[in-house]
Amino acid sequence: EFEIIMIDEAHPVYAPFFGVMGVVSAIAFSALGAGYGTAKCGTGMASIGVIRPDLIMKSIIPLIMAGILGIYGLVIAVIISLNLTSTGYALASGLFSMGAGLAVGISGLAAGFAIGIVGDAGLRSAAQQPKMFMGMIMSLIFAEILAIYGFITGIILITLT
Repeated sequence: EFEIIMIDEAHPVYAPFFGVMGVVSAIAFSALGAGYGTAKCGTGMASIGVIRPDLIMKSIIPLIMAGILGIYGLVIAVIISLNLTSTGYALASGLFSMGAGLAVGISGLAAGFAIGIVGDAGLRSAAQQPKMFMGMIMSLIFAEILAIYGFITGIILITLT
């Protein structure tokens, strides 16, 4: 027994695909950024532990900031997936969801690259010159703000669905 589903222009059968791609984009790109930032900062933390073991606890800050990027993607992915349905899903909702996922994911990826590079170089320089620590923190904050911009944009796009 097959059920015939009436499809109109506003609710095509392929509309949920775009919503799912928004979920995948949000979590995958954010996780890539978080992973790269964590790996890059981890190498900086390992080198600072050799030079200045007393700074190990301070060197965790870039790692935490990199890990937060994955949380932004997870939040948006969960919000999008809660709105997904297999039938009656509007094409506009799918496109807005995909836009939200891409905004969060790609901005998280860019922020992860920035946090990883700045965190690694900043930790190494702070080990030799302690005054560089605040400069590194400020640079990390500005890098994290890139992901926050994408997160805010994603939230706005999801509320339009």
